[in-house]
Amino acid sequence: MTFGFAPSSAASLSTPAAASANRVLEPAEWAAAGIPLLRSPREVVSGLHARHRPGPATAVVAVLDPDERLRASASFTRRSTGADGWMYRNALLAQLRRVIPHDLRRRTPVRTAVLLYCREGDARWTEEDGAWMWGLRDACTLHGLRCGAYITLTRDGWQVLGEGRGGRHPSAGSEPEPVAMSEAPPRIPRTGGAASDVLRRAAAR
Repeated sequence: MTFGFAPSSAASLSTPAAASANRVLEPAEWAAAGIPLLRSPREVVSGLHARHRPGPATAVVAVLDPDERLRASASFTRRSTGADGWMYRNALLAQLRRVIPHDLRRRTPVRTAVLLYCREGDARWTEEDGAWMWGLRDACTLHGLRCGAYITLTRDGWQVLGEGRGGRHPSAGSEPEPVAMSEAPPRIPRTGGAASDVLRRAAAR
């Protein structure tokens, strides 16, 4: 597996210690982390793109169930500061806490969080991508989720970093495609007593 590297305006990371100090995951670290593969990455990307229509510097975090159906998602715009995984972790964690309950009581994570980030430039890995990777991994740990794919969306198309899978459509600035992302059905509230009788009578009509 090979990765390209794009120049960064920030100081270059020359050692693993420097990368850790800046809370950045490099491609080799991400590839070795055992991130679960998406079964239908294009469907996930197209669905999130149609739902949120992200522009440059916009992050979309989504939570998928074991069948890769969407349970919750949120989008937000990155502040114009340097790449820092700790700040990205906090931003992602705040969004996760807002849209879905945590799974910390589970022994093994069931739901998976994926991150789609729309940015300028090409699909090659940047220090900013490494900071998002670090932030996503840490936010998932703190919210009881599996850490899923990190996807970049640029004018050239989309790319699942660490997997080598990607496509030209959708891309940053393109119109949403008519592809609907499958969503998990809403939970049916528990009922009992008189409420159950009402529901049974309504169903019998």
